[in-house]
Amino acid sequence: MRKSTYKIALFGMISAAALVLSFLESVIPMASFMPPGAKAGFSNVATMFAAVSLGFPAAACVTLIKALFAGVTRGFTAMCMSFCGGMLSTVAMYLMFRFSKAGYMLIGIVSALFHNLGQLLVACVLVGNSAVIGYAPVLLVSGIVTGAVTGTVLRAAIPRLDKITKDIKQGGE
Repeated sequence: MRKSTYKIALFGMISAAALVLSFLESVIPMASFMPPGAKAGFSNVATMFAAVSLGFPAAACVTLIKALFAGVTRGFTAMCMSFCGGMLSTVAMYLMFRFSKAGYMLIGIVSALFHNLGQLLVACVLVGNSAVIGYAPVLLVSGIVTGAVTGTVLRAAIPRLDKITKDIKQGGE
């Protein structure tokens, strides 16, 4: 019973962190060199941590919560893009954490690139043609930059996050 309570508490904290980071991303202006619509992806740090600490189902739920938040705050298109990009990203990050020895930065980059791929696929469907694929090179560059940043942030935060999760677990024992 205590183990499930611990997981529920940790999931709630990760989900709350993802929403706070998502909100902060929407109010902080992006650097002028970033493409229109690009975001830093800081909320993906929370999703990556969920994948590492709780596994794929929890990470997928965090992704769903973020997508619903995008829908409530930015509309249907943002929700679709967040969900499709987020799910592809979550699958990629989980598989890399589970089956590779890749570092956080590479996992962050691959996750960001899969997120951008998902968003491009949604854009193709919503626009009704594949012309938006021309935006892929811009998203490739921004995905590499933002993914490297989120992977680096997670790597730097892991010692503190591990301590917090250990403290939560010990509090329930």
